[in-house]
Formats: sequence, C-alpha cells, structure tokens
Amino acid sequence: MTRVALAAAAGLAWLSLAAPAHAFLVEVTTSVAVSDTDDQVQIKQALQSAVDDVLKDAIAFTPTMVVVTRAMLVGERLYIRLLIADQEGERTFKDLAGPDDDAQGSASPKLEI
Repeated sequence: MTRVALAAAAGLAWLSLAAPAHAFLVEVTTSVAVSDTDDQVQIKQALQSAVDDVLKDAIAFTPTMVVVTRAMLVGERLYIRLLIADQEGERTFKDLAGPDDDAQGSASPKLEI
C-alpha cells in the first residue's frame, strides 16, 4: 500500500470516529390575514401570532433564535419570512456571517422576537 493510500485510509478512519454535529437552521415563510393594515397594534399581534403558530406547528426542535428576515403587507395579508435556529444552528449562522459582515455593518437590520 502506498503512503498516499495509507494516509487516505487513516483519514477516513479518523473521520468515521467523529460524531456529526446536529444543527438546525431553517427558513420558513408564512402569512396571516390583517383586516386593518393601518393598525400597528393589530399588525404586531398578527406577526406574533404567526411566529407562535410556526414554532408550535412547524418546528420540531427547541429554537434559541427566531429572526424576522422579511415582512411584507400585500393587500390584507402579512407575509413573513423567519430564520429559526437551535443553539448549534445559531452558532453555525453566526460563523457563516463572518467577521466582515459584523465589522462593516453590511448585514440587513433584523428583528429578534
């Protein structure tokens, strides 16, 4: 067996011993009806209700981070895009953002609930 093949076999054996990290990081889009689009209180309640419903009915893990990445009123519907992560997913998300995003402030504003 050549040295390269031996090194490759040793590397694969080492990787097979490592336990995979389980990180949950999902993006969910939902919508909710809003009868009075000028009523900020009603919009906030509709947003909170939609987030609660997603967390209760669509997510099978305990989130540590919920970020509204986009919210749009179209007619009488509020469309909401959420980024949801558990502790490991949150860490992965922050690692993917990198130091340049934080230092330059290039990341879009976020609302955390």
